[in-house]
Amino acid sequence: MKTSWLAALVLVAGAAQAQNTTTSLRVILVGDSTMATKSGYGDALCERFKPEVTCLNVAKGGRSTKSFRAEGLWDRVMTLLRDRPAGQTDVVLMQFGHNDQPGKPGRSTDLQTEFPVNLANYIADVGPTGARLVMLTPLTRRSFDAQGRLENNLRPWADATIRVSTEHQVTLIDLNALSHAAVQAMGENEADTLAMAPKPLTAPAQAASAPDRAGASNPVFDRTHLGAKGGQVFSAMVAEQLGIVMPELKRWMR
Repeated sequence: MKTSWLAALVLVAGAAQAQNTTTSLRVILVGDSTMATKSGYGDALCERFKPEVTCLNVAKGGRSTKSFRAEGLWDRVMTLLRDRPAGQTDVVLMQFGHNDQPGKPGRSTDLQTEFPVNLANYIADVGPTGARLVMLTPLTRRSFDAQGRLENNLRPWADATIRVSTEHQVTLIDLNALSHAAVQAMGENEADTLAMAPKPLTAPAQAASAPDRAGASNPVFDRTHLGAKGGQVFSAMVAEQLGIVMPELKRWMR
């Protein structure tokens, strides 16, 4: 009798171990230029996962909750989620807001109506696929006023994201609050070293929307997009928060 119990335990343990070794993780990053390749923190975040993790950065510069879907980019993500191999866990990290702000034809959305509805539609799409969705509030811009205070005109979009995620019980990282606090603490001079290009000797004051009009492909200094240093700073921030809101991911991270 004892032998059969021991044999059963061995079989159960072996099955569990086999299941653990066959289970895989895929992370899909969905968002705008502050997450995208070359201009955001997304690629640096992917590097923080172990080599066996598939990390796809499909974020694209200039996209909003409206244009990301309208251009068919979301359809590609949904195809991936629906075709998920058995034993694989999919985690989608989603961050929008920058291009949903006013003044961007074909991209802007109404903060009170369109933006939250668009987010809710993404949530509704992901649910049936069995993937895990993590919503992130928009990364702060790094424009300081004359008194050394960091502006935060993205906070209303962050608050709307929080409301939608709370209503639909979706995991959330308030990246806007975390990044704003960090940039405020480091000050303008240090914050400027996070940009895509070195700060020129004379950097003119810029409106918050100027970097977005320039676009992520324009290799000029701006206070929205990120260079290598900025990518490391904010990817570390997101990785740390992922370990808090989804502790099961820690085993997959370096």
